[in-house]
Amino acid sequence: MSKLCPSAQPGMDECRVLGVVRRDGSAPMLEYLNQRLPATPEVLAMSAPLKPTEVFRLAATCAEGRCPHFDGKDCRLATRIVKILPAVVDSLPACIIRSECRWYSQEGASACRRCPGITTVNYTPSPQTQEVSGLPVFHD
Repeated sequence: MSKLCPSAQPGMDECRVLGVVRRDGSAPMLEYLNQRLPATPEVLAMSAPLKPTEVFRLAATCAEGRCPHFDGKDCRLATRIVKILPAVVDSLPACIIRSECRWYSQEGASACRRCPGITTVNYTPSPQTQEVSGLPVFHD
């Protein structure tokens, strides 16, 4: 069975909305959906005037070899998330994809405790976030 990527892009296979990004606190947090919602063009259009990835976190079939984070066996993004970022919740969030999630199957509950704090779009990434994403880290 194919694993699901919890940090997908619109248009990926079996794309669905994992949750809505809440930006009203000190840091963005994911509010998970409690039922499957396909990421149809109509659903994604509900994010306007923002981009869908600014409002939603999407899950889709893991692209594996077509993804720069996949090393042939593991998702290096999940590895970096667990290694670099602190947990943002103490208990596991209610997540409808956990049994199929690539991050959970690879990194276990450690990934789940960081997952709500992951956003697809971040216009002001911290050095930690840049390191996790694989972006170059610039220091002052």
